[in-house]
Amino acid sequence: MAPSTAGAGAEAEYDLSISQRACLGSFCALLVLWIYSEILSRKASSELDTPSPHRKPDREEEAMELLPVTASLDPSAEVPAAHLNGMHAPCSPRPPLSAAALVAPGGALSWAAIRGSGLARCVLLDRAALVSALPTLRAAVEGGAWIMWFFLADRTALLNSTGRIYSRDTFLFMFLALATCAALASQRPTGRPPAVLNRGQTEEWKGWMQVLFLLYHYYSAKEVYNAIRVFIAAYVWMTGYGNFAYYYKTSDFGMGRFCQMMWRLNALVVVCCLALNNSYMLYYICPMHTLFTVFVYAALGLGHAHNKRPGVIWAKLAACLVLTHLLWMNRSVFDLVWRPLRPLLAYTNPARPEGDPMHEWFFRTGLDRYVWVHGMACAALLPRWEAALAALAALGCKARRGARAAVLAVCALVGYTWYAHVFSKPKLEYNALHPYTSWIPITVFIVVRNLTPGLRSANLVLFGWLGAVTLETYIGQFHTWLLTRRPDGQPVLLLDLLPGYPLLNFGMATGVYILVSHRLHTTTLTLRDALVPHDDDARLLRNAVMGLALAGGLYAVTVAGVGLAAALAR
Repeated sequence: MAPSTAGAGAEAEYDLSISQRACLGSFCALLVLWIYSEILSRKASSELDTPSPHRKPDREEEAMELLPVTASLDPSAEVPAAHLNGMHAPCSPRPPLSAAALVAPGGALSWAAIRGSGLARCVLLDRAALVSALPTLRAAVEGGAWIMWFFLADRTALLNSTGRIYSRDTFLFMFLALATCAALASQRPTGRPPAVLNRGQTEEWKGWMQVLFLLYHYYSAKEVYNAIRVFIAAYVWMTGYGNFAYYYKTSDFGMGRFCQMMWRLNALVVVCCLALNNSYMLYYICPMHTLFTVFVYAALGLGHAHNKRPGVIWAKLAACLVLTHLLWMNRSVFDLVWRPLRPLLAYTNPARPEGDPMHEWFFRTGLDRYVWVHGMACAALLPRWEAALAALAALGCKARRGARAAVLAVCALVGYTWYAHVFSKPKLEYNALHPYTSWIPITVFIVVRNLTPGLRSANLVLFGWLGAVTLETYIGQFHTWLLTRRPDGQPVLLLDLLPGYPLLNFGMATGVYILVSHRLHTTTLTLRDALVPHDDDARLLRNAVMGLALAGGLYAVTVAGVGLAAALAR
């Protein structure tokens, strides 16, 4: 193992950027609000436990009684819509929001509505609002504390770091040991009719792929690069498949659902970019999935009244393929299309400052530019697939076994052909073929994984649990498992909590890393539910306007404070 270094690559004095100072200021403000909210909540609880028969409750206490402790920041929030199989029911048409109605008295953006909102009341230290917002404030402060941990671990000399050394034996042992534990300890049937590509199965799929993806980074296991490319393609495939299935079933194209998805994909990464002074493209998985999520939304959202007509759906999928080909066919065309977003999507590795800032965006998205369309096609064919499996299950025992054996034989032949002629090629040659062939192993896998009811109904809960936090484990690996040590740096160092004990250090660092990822997942969802309503576009717009105003005000105050401090220091 490489020698441990205390803060290798970290500067002795870290100069905070404006965005980092603003993040620190907002965290301190949230911390104060949370402490005050906890005090008020405990005071209210103690007074309720020992009521006085001679004292009348004041207006604030009456308001507290009318506000549930679990309410969001806006006390006017409605109960979420009903769910069907974990999905929101089809939304009833909502009247369009007009600018005049929004700013009119009683409108969502009127002064009275803004001042009476939970967010504004919290800022104004309204006691009832602070008590009702306590769960949200707890989540915000906890999330901020974990981001603070990222900074301390990655950007200071507080903790040691060490280099990566690849050992095939250790790499394989770690994965096989975890897979064995998952198979022996957590293999359980779902207890439901075995649906094709059910939620438990896809979470398990994401989980074991993520484990290999993370071990690939931890040990710098370059020999499994081609497999990692397939795994990333599978994630993009699931973006196309899952979003198509949701929109096709629910016809829920409201801004609430869309903004909740954008929050899920980008809230944590945006905070990390601001707090750690990184570029968005350092965490390339997030912008890439955001892009293909928007593509699916646009493809199905345009003319969605006709989505139940098969001809319309297949015409849309064909148009997606054609437009995708045209966008990535020529680099000049690609750069022209993305020029307005260049400041957001540009990335330069500080180790290679002479590189093309848009290369990363072109390369990463180009590798998986077609597979999301294949995911949508599979979702469109799902009813026929399920009907074929039902017909197969209805056959006699001999015929059923023979048919399944034939399917397995075809899958084996296709898989071996792909492996021999595509997968086994060197990295650069494989990359050239990957956009056109990544759908082959994915299709083979999902066919085999769903061939029998037993395979469909069982899943490995341990991998499924890890699969639920893939986004957080992806982002967190940069700053608490691996280390970058500088803005926009690649994670090429390991967090070294136990110098000289690489395996024990792996166990301890992994425990901390999984804990942080799980808690960030929970806090992100809590804040999403509080701030991004699903069925109230007016409140969603109001929250967005107020959030942008608060962020802009905080940034302006930070700039003024830094300027004043610099002037006084002269």
